Formats: sequence, C-alpha cells, structure tokens
Amino acid sequence: IWMDFGKNTPQRPGGLKQCFVSALLYCTGEMQQLHTHMQDKFFPLQLVEGCLRGISRVILLNNPLSGALILAALLLESPWQALLGMLGLLASTFTAIILGQDCEEVSSGLYGFNGMLVALLMGVFSSAGDWYLWLLLPVCLGGAATTFLSSSLAPVLDRWDLPVSVFPFNTVLLLYLVCTGTSNPFFPNHPAQPPGAPESINHTQLHVPQLLQGVVLGVGQIFACGTVGPSLLILVAVFLFSPILAVYALLGSGISTIAGLSMSVQHSFLYSGLSGFNGALGCMVVGVFYILSWRTHLLSIANALLSAYTDIALSNLLGVLGLPASSWAATLTGTLVLLLTGKNLKEYRIPTGKVTSPEQNLHSHKQWSAANTNATDV
Repeated sequence: IWMDFGKNTPQRPGGLKQCFVSALLYCTGEMQQLHTHMQDKFFPLQLVEGCLRGISRVILLNNPLSGALILAALLLESPWQALLGMLGLLASTFTAIILGQDCEEVSSGLYGFNGMLVALLMGVFSSAGDWYLWLLLPVCLGGAATTFLSSSLAPVLDRWDLPVSVFPFNTVLLLYLVCTGTSNPFFPNHPAQPPGAPESINHTQLHVPQLLQGVVLGVGQIFACGTVGPSLLILVAVFLFSPILAVYALLGSGISTIAGLSMSVQHSFLYSGLSGFNGALGCMVVGVFYILSWRTHLLSIANALLSAYTDIALSNLLGVLGLPASSWAATLTGTLVLLLTGKNLKEYRIPTGKVTSPEQNLHSHKQWSAANTNATDV
C-alpha cells in the first residue's frame, strides 16, 4: 500500500517535504530498485548488500537498511555477539558461493541468515565468556554446515512450496550443543533451563511493567537481544520493511506471553522475552505468506498461540537434557500452517517465490482481483 504512495503523490519539484517522502518510500519494502542497481557493481558491494539482506532475513524481512539497523542493535547489545553473527553469516554465504548456489538467492541473503543465527546462539550458550577466540572455529564450521543443509532441504521442500526456513539453524545448533555438552574443555556451554522449573526465589507477585517490557523484548530475543534499546531498534527495522509485520511481531509476542502466564511459566522467562519470540515469529509467518484478511488475521493469532504452547512443551522436554528448544516451535507450526489445504485459506496463500512485504502482497492481490472483475464484466 505505502510502497506505491509516492506514485500517487503530487510532484513538487524542489520541495523538501517531497524529497523526504520519496527517500523514505525508497527505503521501505524490499528496496528492489537498489537491488537492481547493484547487479553490475563490484563484488564487495554486492556482498555487503547480500549480507545486510541476510541479517534481515532472520526476522522474515528482505531489506538491506533493516539489516543495517539490526546489525547496529547487535553492536549495541554486544560487539562480541555482533562479530560472531557476522562471521557465521559470511561463512554460510561464502560456502554458498563456493558450492555454486543460485546467484540471485545468494545476493538476496537466503544462504546467510541460518549461519548468523547459529553463530549468535553459540555465543549465547558458551560459558567461556566474551572474546573466547576458540569459539570462532565452530562458528565458521556451523555457519558453513547450515548452507549444506539448506541446499539439501530446498529441493525436498520445494515440492510442497515450502521455504527452508530455519530448519538448518535449529538442526546445527542442537547437534553442536549435544556434541560439546556442558563440561567440554574447549567449548563449554551453559545448560538450558526448562521454563516450567521452580523459581529459585518464590515470586508470587507479577510486575506488569516488566511484563509489558517482556513483550518488546520478545521481538529482540529473535536475535538473542535481551535489553530494551536493541529490541526497539530491531522493531524499528521491522517497521521500516512493513508496519503490518511490526504490529504482528508485537501481537505474537504478547499472545505468547499470555500463553506463558496460563502455563505458569517462570516470571524470568516472561520478563526477558524468552516466552515471546516464538509467538512473534509464528504470527509473522502468516503475515508474510498469506494475504491480509480477517481469516488470515485469525490464523496468525492461532499460530502464535500454537507456537507458544509448542515452545513451552519442547522447552520442558529438552530442558531436562540441558538443551534449548530455540525456534523449533515457530518453525514446525509455521510449516504446518503453510501446508493447510482449506479452500477459504488456500486462496490467500502466496507462493514462496513471490513473497514480498505484506503491504505489497495486499496491493498486488487487489490489482489482480480488480483485473479479474473487469475481465468477467467484459
């Protein structure tokens, strides 16, 4: 919708306001003009654009400026974490180039985001502290491994028009943590705690301001950011790509937090946003892959709830072994939602290869509907 706003705005040559609006609109959505402009540029420039798009892909975006804002949020949260994330991103991207993966997919960041997530979570669970340089080795290997998995899964999932999503990230991270354990002399890790475990201190009173803050932190926890500033910056990055997705991110995180309350999840999980990020992702998946309507809006709420309860169940199950459920819940429920065959929902499903921002998807759908109506009248 607001992607085409500039086309309908009266032109005022030299107007400062008009220039500002045009520049703002240029930076929204997928910034396809920039992507086209970069096709014949030097490889390092194309690599920078592809990496920034890869950062934004983690949270279902495709905008290099959003990626730059998220990178700034990671630097604000922890320079060490930002370094690990970029190293994993580069390792997975260069592996895709060496393997000869599709150039358009590589430049769109499709082979970078899984490597970045693996690297970030390796840093989060490492008990060796920041700037432990030995960790760079598994980060590079883990990032490269996600590309192999992505390349292998893509032709299988394409049969059902499904995205590879973050299956490679979840798989590689789980294998790494199982292999290294908590007492490895070179790569020790913190054991994950089940959200349903008893509190060390009995908290009977719920702090509403902290709970509301946890909803915002739920968006930041997608990138393992546990403070308000970086989380707000990530939310701004989502809003820049799509205001609808920003609303869905907060809605999903809020629904997931309520689900955690209903299951008596530890307050620390609620306040830190760890109970919210799977719900945020589950809600956003529907917003990205379905055209906005009242039916798909209800579906997004339902998927956020399903992701939240699935996350609690998997976290309690894997937490007994000291392993995290990471984003398995949102990945599995999101895949099931995309496989729905109901007639009233299937007509709103967007083919994976044609997914853009929700606003542009809605605009294209309206144009298609209008064209069909005119053809029928004729």
